[in-house]
Amino acid sequence: MTAKWIETLTGSLDDKEQYKAAIARIDALPAPYREVARALQRYFMYYGMISDGAVLAAMVTDHADLWERAALDGATVRGIIGDDPVEFAETFAAAYSDRQWIDKERARLRTAIAAAEAA
Repeated sequence: MTAKWIETLTGSLDDKEQYKAAIARIDALPAPYREVARALQRYFMYYGMISDGAVLAAMVTDHADLWERAALDGATVRGIIGDDPVEFAETFAAAYSDRQWIDKERARLRTAIAAAEAA
């Protein structure tokens, strides 16, 4: 019962565990994959603004999968991300951006404008 109460306040504990496990996998990568994955992860946190814990956990897990596979295959970093790391990061994050913090504010703004027009 306590876990349900905590999850109501903080979000799913399973999502948090999945997120932490994926971050640990990224931290265990060999160089240069680890450094690139960490830099991208930092960028995702600022760019993505994902508000759903399950979506964030899935994104980080997929990100860890990508870099583990690249390391196993011996792929070059540039072979994975291409010439523009920002474009790569934003394209990757866009696949998970259906629920962002800004979406709540967009809805709030639309509602406020509609209410002002109706008044």
